[in-house]
Amino acid sequence: MIDSPLRIADHGPIRTITVARPEKLNALNLATLDALQDAFIAAGADDAVRAIVLTGSGPKAFVAGADIAEMNALTPVQGRDFSLRGQRMMRAVETLPKPVIAMINGFALGGGLELAMCCHLRIAADTAKVGQPEINLGLIPGFGGSQRLLRLAGRAATLELCLLGAPIDATRAQQLGIVNRVVPAAELEAETMKLAGQLAAAAPLALRGILDCVNYGGECAIEEGLAFESTQFGLMFATDDMREGTAAFLSRRTPAFVGR
Repeated sequence: MIDSPLRIADHGPIRTITVARPEKLNALNLATLDALQDAFIAAGADDAVRAIVLTGSGPKAFVAGADIAEMNALTPVQGRDFSLRGQRMMRAVETLPKPVIAMINGFALGGGLELAMCCHLRIAADTAKVGQPEINLGLIPGFGGSQRLLRLAGRAATLELCLLGAPIDATRAQQLGIVNRVVPAAELEAETMKLAGQLAAAAPLALRGILDCVNYGGECAIEEGLAFESTQFGLMFATDDMREGTAAFLSRRTPAFVGR
């Protein structure tokens, strides 16, 4: 039996998915890409899961990149297939109807930064470093790095990180909009789980509506995005959670959302 490259655990409505290849600094090989896709599809389909935290094992790395030893032997056709495989997995995370937080505990380089960027929120330890160093290997980002980094940080920052290949620290990454929050390394897990708990307590259908609106609106004209938002807004009025949320507000009590 082959050991899984992931560790998966549930903490109430929060599911943690940990890339568990510390001896390889959690590098992404084919088996890990496939295991991640399966894990996120399963989390998306499990009604008991309301928020997901993704991280890496060990003290050094979130994910230090793709597995260079595996890539070194690829043909051009295999290289393209490897890229498409990673992109499919990360697109599955990005379009998941539940919020995913990347808990960046160390190096997030190359494929590791690409994996973090496909998550909905990113919280980093103050000791973490991120970057797209593929240029140093005679490569370019292959799992969506050039596209998601462009959308998160803009053209100038994307060209700087991709052309120079030098990592930046977490504070600089936050300034560029690549990560949402930076916290002391000793507080990273507690702060991430606190954030995940807040998301898990929110209205699941409203969370999904927001994720859908942002995903759709980021790729279309403003008029189309506004029309999509109005449709999603109207759909919320058919939910029990909307009635609960508004009634709780009027009664000055905490709402209890059930996802209906």
